[in-house]
Amino acid sequence: MLRALTITDFVLVDRLELEFQPGFSALTGETGAGKSILLDALGLTLGARADSGVVREGAERADLTAEFDGTGLPGLAAWLDEMGLDDDGGACLLRRSIDANGRSRAFVNGRPVTLAQLKEAGEFLVDIHGQHAHYSLLKAATQRQILDAHAGAKALAQRVAEAYRAWREAVLRREEAERSAHARQAERERLVWTVEELGALRFSAEEWAGLQEGHRRLAHAAELAAGAQQAHAALAGDETGILAQLKAVQGRLAELAGIDGRLQELARLLESGLIDLGEAAHELSRYGDRVELDPAALAEAEARIAAVTAAARKHRVKPEEIPALLEDARRRLAELDQLTDLAALGDAERGAEAVYREAAQALGAQRRSGAERLARAATQAMQGLAMKGGRFAVELHPCEPGAQGLEEVEFQVSPHAGQGLKPLAKTASGGELSRIGLALQTVLSGSSGAPTLIFDEVDAGIGGGVAEVVGRMLADLGASRQVLCVTHLPQVAARAARHYVVSKAKKDGQMVSGVAVLGPGERVEEIARMLGGVTITETTRRHAEEMLGAGRG
Repeated sequence: MLRALTITDFVLVDRLELEFQPGFSALTGETGAGKSILLDALGLTLGARADSGVVREGAERADLTAEFDGTGLPGLAAWLDEMGLDDDGGACLLRRSIDANGRSRAFVNGRPVTLAQLKEAGEFLVDIHGQHAHYSLLKAATQRQILDAHAGAKALAQRVAEAYRAWREAVLRREEAERSAHARQAERERLVWTVEELGALRFSAEEWAGLQEGHRRLAHAAELAAGAQQAHAALAGDETGILAQLKAVQGRLAELAGIDGRLQELARLLESGLIDLGEAAHELSRYGDRVELDPAALAEAEARIAAVTAAARKHRVKPEEIPALLEDARRRLAELDQLTDLAALGDAERGAEAVYREAAQALGAQRRSGAERLARAATQAMQGLAMKGGRFAVELHPCEPGAQGLEEVEFQVSPHAGQGLKPLAKTASGGELSRIGLALQTVLSGSSGAPTLIFDEVDAGIGGGVAEVVGRMLADLGASRQVLCVTHLPQVAARAARHYVVSKAKKDGQMVSGVAVLGPGERVEEIARMLGGVTITETTRRHAEEMLGAGRG
């Protein structure tokens, strides 16, 4: 239920705080006073699109806040929990801020949300029926949506639409595979050749570094062996070698250390160096013995490098990128094998069609059941709307499979007794269409899950006794739901349990709209104004009092 609405700097409203009660409330006022401004503000808190034009002239931003009591709405509670938006003991606070540049921010329970999330939250709370809703009744899509809503088939209809899209995608994949079979086959043959060629190479990125290093060693074997031998000779040659000379120096220092102990450390350092140089000379001797000239191994390494380089050049990649190229080719080949498997694609298409038809048939059955209930309820509602003896029917015509299912929905009506049923668009006059639309809206609202129902001048085009019936219908709805109706009919307003009036006045040189809750005496004056216009007589006031008395009765 809507508890309160706070509006700041919105169109003609500077600051407005309204509290709401359960039951049926009427909102009235002179033309141009700003009745619809309030519903526009509420609509923005429920996720409607906004622009900078809604910001009051001279203000930086418009700020709108709607407070709801979400107690008893498990769907809302589950959604808030899923979105991480605390419900604060059942309360749900929706807020919208629009700045003068048209930028908008949305909040649920004080936390920023997207506009889509704000709208989703609002769908749990409010069901709005606009003043021109009956014109959309002539559209087949609207008629189908009304039936699905009344039949409780909206989720199933969505599943059917998704299943149809999946089926069409399967059809397109199969058709595309058939059209491009030749091109895919050519690509497959090229990839098979690539995989076979690169796979036979058995090459890895790690091998490339080792292969290059091994080739350098084999190509320079003679140079390496000669160099090692020369270094060994320099170190460990005859008496002129470095080791022999250092041994003599170390021996002499050892002798002198006997005279001057300060030379002992130097003698030890030379002795340690002689040990390291001796090991180096030994390793050089071993290295020289191991280095062999191996023309066959060199030829083999050169051939391997040539093969890898040629493959890399052919496929326009670096040698170390060959393994990744092979993996990509294998992956793409697997994709093509799947795409060109027409039998598998055909099976997938038939499976998707079966899923669609099963869901569509279930939807059709649910629609047929709902169509009977909707027809009975709408026919009953028509009887009190100056359409005595009229009938309403919902016809389901088989059609080609589509996102909407396996049938088209058509509303048919017989406005008066003795007239045959005909399509709504070809039968109803403007006034009759308005009344039928109102009948449908009250029927649908009665089955809506939203606790708050809002009607924006849906009673346009009717009057007299019919207006009294409309008032009773809305009052009956108010017995179990919160109903807010913007109306210009005194017969409807008189049936409300609570009455708000919208007025416009000049404030600080600007016109602003205000809203007041009327007491009993004020309600008489407002109903009298709605009855009599500018001049209000005592007779008009007595008539207003009678209407209010009848409404309370």
